[in-house]
Amino acid sequence: MSLTLRLGPVQVPPGSFAVMAVINRTPDSFYDNGATYAFGAALEAAGRAVSDGAQIIDIGGVKAGEGEEVGVSEEIRRVAGLVSAVRERYPGVAVSVDTWRAEVALAVADAGAHLINDAWGGVDPALAQVAADRGLGLVCSHAGGLAPRTVARDPRYRDVVGEVTAYVTSQVERAVAAGVAPEAILIDPAHDFGKDTRHSLELTRRLDVMVATGWPVLVALSNKDFIGEALARPVTERTEGTLAAVAVSAWLGARVFRVHNVAAAWQALAAVTAMRDAGAGG
Repeated sequence: MSLTLRLGPVQVPPGSFAVMAVINRTPDSFYDNGATYAFGAALEAAGRAVSDGAQIIDIGGVKAGEGEEVGVSEEIRRVAGLVSAVRERYPGVAVSVDTWRAEVALAVADAGAHLINDAWGGVDPALAQVAADRGLGLVCSHAGGLAPRTVARDPRYRDVVGEVTAYVTSQVERAVAAGVAPEAILIDPAHDFGKDTRHSLELTRRLDVMVATGWPVLVALSNKDFIGEALARPVTERTEGTLAAVAVSAWLGARVFRVHNVAAAWQALAAVTAMRDAGAGG
């Protein structure tokens, strides 16, 4: 089994790639420190991403890491209006929202979102049902049982790839049973979430194990800590490492790439495509 991913106007068949652009409506994001917190700046950033080739815009209203508490109503305020604006301005793009909360998923469904990107591994059991009831796609990920916005202390696995794969596929089964359309489901190993650098590198090296499940694989690698630690580089100097991880993941079969630099990601994906197709041609 290997399904064509369908998210609103976007279709990503097996063997194809899609780039998901990160738009943070937060004042404290680890990467841009609030550069796209203002509504106008966020909408402009979405436009640049679309011009650079993004097929999916992923909007987040809460920083993934530790920081200021953000309630449900504030998260909705940050993301719902931007979802509506991106849908109206760029009808050919799929709109995703990075949230773990069912209440937020309901609000952004009304605003026109196509996908819920749950990076926290299904901590809100109502989220999958909301996605099913409102016809949204869902990202099923693994965060090692962490509560949202917490950091794992000395995480341990006997076989990180096997355990992550088993967990995300169990989440897929739960989502399908709830009524989420199979063609709108992705799986994500969630690099760095509940994992240390060794785990994230191993998940990248053996990503083909997750790909072999047949579910489209999303990788969110961009400028993450495992890249910085592996290369001893601060967050502002991780572009090359990010692109290497994107290329390896693409070669191993990942289909969707969540990144900050859309144009650079497409260059890496074009190189992988050229090498893959040249080999296929004998």
